[in-house]
Amino acid sequence: MSDRDDGDIAPAPRQNPALVGHEAAERALLDAWRGGRLAHAWLFSGPEGIGKATLAYRFARFVLAAGGQGRPGASPDLFDGGSPATAPDSLYLAPEHSVFRRVAAGGHSDLITVERTVNEDTGRLRSEIVVDDVRSLGRFFHLTAGEGGWRVAVVDCADELNQNAANALLKVLEEPPANSLLLLVAHNPGRVLATIRSRCRKLALKPLAEEQVTALLAGYVPEQSAAEAAGLAHLADGSPGRALALAAEGGLELYRDIGGLLETLPTLDVEALHAFGGRFGRIGAEQAFRTVAALIRWWLARLIVVAAGGPPPGHRLADAEAALIGRLTGAGGLDRWLEVWEKINRLLARTETANLDRKQVVLNVFLAIAGVVRP
Repeated sequence: MSDRDDGDIAPAPRQNPALVGHEAAERALLDAWRGGRLAHAWLFSGPEGIGKATLAYRFARFVLAAGGQGRPGASPDLFDGGSPATAPDSLYLAPEHSVFRRVAAGGHSDLITVERTVNEDTGRLRSEIVVDDVRSLGRFFHLTAGEGGWRVAVVDCADELNQNAANALLKVLEEPPANSLLLLVAHNPGRVLATIRSRCRKLALKPLAEEQVTALLAGYVPEQSAAEAAGLAHLADGSPGRALALAAEGGLELYRDIGGLLETLPTLDVEALHAFGGRFGRIGAEQAFRTVAALIRWWLARLIVVAAGGPPPGHRLADAEAALIGRLTGAGGLDRWLEVWEKINRLLARTETANLDRKQVVLNVFLAIAGVVRP
């Protein structure tokens, strides 16, 4: 689910008119539309937060605005006043368009979204998409289009389907009704059933360049300095959603605090560590803990790349990162770092499912790292 991955700083994908850095994917969709080769199902894959759901809703709006025709130009006001006979060069639909407004509000009768829902028994968002959420697709596609054109479904995300839900989606894909379009979003397509993947045309989206992420941050968080925006873009690995989420959670400050603690190794400043860990044990600190856990994983992944003989991290934070990582990798071999990577990942993954003490988890993470570099 990716509607609000960014701390509510940027518009949700269904409300976002802008798309940055995915011109090739947009061109592929337009070419398929113009050539009458539009597959009934598409799988948009790539890292989380790079704009896959934004592209899915952008294409959904385009198709719904086209009405009953299988080509652009069926609606006279389709492309913000452009001539109906003119083939568009993008999937853009103006926010003032009635289709855009209804999709943004979740009120278009010919669009359905399948995503994780709230468990009525616990009142919490489910960790997976369940079969009841997918069964609505079958009913939806067997109805006549309310506006005489296409019926479109967005599945966000397909790698969150449980086994029963995936099997139910497969049945829909095996017998697609005419003028139906399924748009599947997946952060990790390898977790999607192979039989589902084989029935979709695939579009693999790539992370954005750091400069593009920095520019987006400048637009959404103008109060940040250029150096802060560049630092967040570096930590985000080409994902605007991740960069915005880090901005909302004070991710740059958290990363600096992590680095400050790691700089004290091999002795480790225990008092500072307890103060740091205490910030995440409090009620309401769940999202902050997720952010710090993701940053620790990110840093460890880069350390392991260097330990395996890869290049040190590059960009604005490179000097401090490279010096620290170089020192720590020299104190422990690759095998030991891989062992601690696996241990820490298991611990972080279990924290929420097993309701572990978050402060103690943070302490254990740093103690595990210290154990590698102590003489």
